[in-house]
Amino acid sequence: MAGKIPDLNATVRAGTGKGAARQARRDGDVPGIVYGGGADPVAISIPFNYLLTMLRKGRFMSTLFNLKIEGQEDVRVICRGVQRDVVKDLPTHIDLLRLKRTSRVKIFIPVEFLNADTCPGVKKGGVLTVVRNEVEMDVLAGDIPDQITVDLANVEMGDTISISDVSLPEGAKPVIADRDFVIANISAPRAVVADDDDGDEEVAADEVPTTDDEAAAEE
Repeated sequence: MAGKIPDLNATVRAGTGKGAARQARRDGDVPGIVYGGGADPVAISIPFNYLLTMLRKGRFMSTLFNLKIEGQEDVRVICRGVQRDVVKDLPTHIDLLRLKRTSRVKIFIPVEFLNADTCPGVKKGGVLTVVRNEVEMDVLAGDIPDQITVDLANVEMGDTISISDVSLPEGAKPVIADRDFVIANISAPRAVVADDDDGDEEVAADEVPTTDDEAAAEE
């Protein structure tokens, strides 16, 4: 499980305060701070382009990272703030929070679908429509699952798979807890749906009553 957590590389920043932060920016880095977890705060620097790439991947604030600093033990962190330039909207400072293994964290977990090739609904021509390929979960930092597994072995055409239908990893719970949201469904092929719609239109046309004027014209 821990191997699935992405790395975030940083270096210890020499000095603290505004002067040291400005120097880090001049050197092409983004200054930051790592705090919490029962340890002293540590001033760090992260290469600007590297951090910008990570930010543009999305969901940076809800991703658990394995912080790697040379000469120190790896530690799990989550971002608690990114300060940006008010004009250029580029990162100027980052705050990272250390997490204990017993800490709870909200992160997105990918959904894996099993037995799609033997799914009864798919074998009959149905189409698997994935509504959510990942779900935001509340989990323990020391026990993060690799994925949420959805078994399609007994799913028929027209069936809908909701979060309540899925066996979640122990200790994990969805962040959205007040509604039973949909994960996926097996829908009929579009061609079949279109044929059904055409048939309905033809029947409807035959059943439209004629007016007296139309009846006279037909005679």
